[in-house]
Amino acid sequence: MKIIATNIADLLLIEPRLFEDERGYFFESFHAKQFLEATGSAYCFVQDNHSHSHQGVLRGLHYQLSQAQGKLVRVVQGHIYDVAVDVRPQSRTFGLWQGFELSAKNHLELWIPPGFAHGFLALSPTTEVLYKTTEYYAPEHERTICWNDPTLNITWPKGYEIKLSKKDQQAKTFQEAEKEMKLMPSQSLRKDKMSC
Repeated sequence: MKIIATNIADLLLIEPRLFEDERGYFFESFHAKQFLEATGSAYCFVQDNHSHSHQGVLRGLHYQLSQAQGKLVRVVQGHIYDVAVDVRPQSRTFGLWQGFELSAKNHLELWIPPGFAHGFLALSPTTEVLYKTTEYYAPEHERTICWNDPTLNITWPKGYEIKLSKKDQQAKTFQEAEKEMKLMPSQSLRKDKMSC
C-alpha cells in the first residue's frame, strides 16, 4: 500500500495496491504490519462500523473526549467528502482541517488518529462507508462541532441540500466545544507488535 502524508501530522491517506484483471480486482483493505510501519503505533481496532447515507446527508463533526477513537475510513459504494479536524490542544495544527474525496472507484482510505473530529458529506445517491475504530462508541463521551462552524470555515462541496440528524443540528461551535481528550492505554500500545 502507498502511504500519502497530508498537511496535518499523523493524518494519512492510504492507497491500497490493486490487483486487477478481466475477472475484476482484489486488494488488501487492511494489513496490520504495514499499518504499524506507516503510523508508528500499534493501534488495536475494536469495532467495525457500516454507514449507509443518501446524497446530501452530512454526518459530523464527531469526536469522543474519553475513549477517543482513531478511525480508518473507506467507501465501498458511491463517494463522500471526508473531513478531519485536529482538536488536539497541544498540536501545532490544532484547529486545522483537511478534506478528501473517498470513493468506491479510487479505493482511498483515510487514517484519522485519536484527537480528531470527523465528518463526511455523501455526494452520491447511495453511499456505503466502512470504518474501523480503535475504541468503542461511547455516546456519553461524544461531542459534536457544527459542520458549518465559522472559525473552522470548512469548504464543503456546493450544490447539495444538507441533511442533518437532530443531534448534529444541536452541535456546538468550535469555540464552545470541549476539547480536552483523554487517550486510553490501548492507544499507546507497544510499537513493535500489534496486540489486541
